[in-house]
Amino acid sequence: MKVIEYPDAEMMMMILADTLAGELKTCLLTHDHASFAVPGGTTPGPIFDSLCGVDLDWSRVHVMLTDERWVPESSARSNTRLLRQRLLVNKAASAYYVPLYADADTPEEKLPELAAALTPELPLSLVLLGMGADMHTASIFPGADQLDLALHGDVRLVAMRAPGAPEPRVTLSAAVLNDAISRHIVIVGGEKRAALERAQSLTPEEAPVAAVLNGSIVHWAER
Repeated sequence: MKVIEYPDAEMMMMILADTLAGELKTCLLTHDHASFAVPGGTTPGPIFDSLCGVDLDWSRVHVMLTDERWVPESSARSNTRLLRQRLLVNKAASAYYVPLYADADTPEEKLPELAAALTPELPLSLVLLGMGADMHTASIFPGADQLDLALHGDVRLVAMRAPGAPEPRVTLSAAVLNDAISRHIVIVGGEKRAALERAQSLTPEEAPVAAVLNGSIVHWAER
């Protein structure tokens, strides 16, 4: 794990957007397409705002989420909705989107077809992850019902239900995240930096982010 510290979050988001764009361009020099997995939530929004204006062959970039809440895109809690508003716009509007949600009451009903759609995307070219103060990453939460499968199973996608999460989730597994060619984690604030430090001495069961720290570049700003 490598940690890069920035003077402030605004600068970090701009520099990280440039870094990700550079890695996508490099990947496209030698591959037919680049598979790019990103988090939902509020933290990466400014990165998306910068990245969507970058001049690259977005039609060859396959974008997906690292995890999704099992809600329709019309819901304010949909991560897909966030991507369509802030990343899949401007020059990035031509990117190919790989969904982690389909219309069904439960994720288990659609998990096989969603997992099958990931086959041509693996190994992922580039992954951007976030981390919660509880040390979860993607939707791999401490205490989740399928935590062991998500951490140690030879699977691509896992349906997760976790304490405090109001709806089921679908998440990429640790195996898929760790197989990515390049992996970045972005965090903001002292609380999350302290959580990151704690995670390094805990098991993945206690701190799921620990499962993906090896080989990751962590980007941090105080505020």
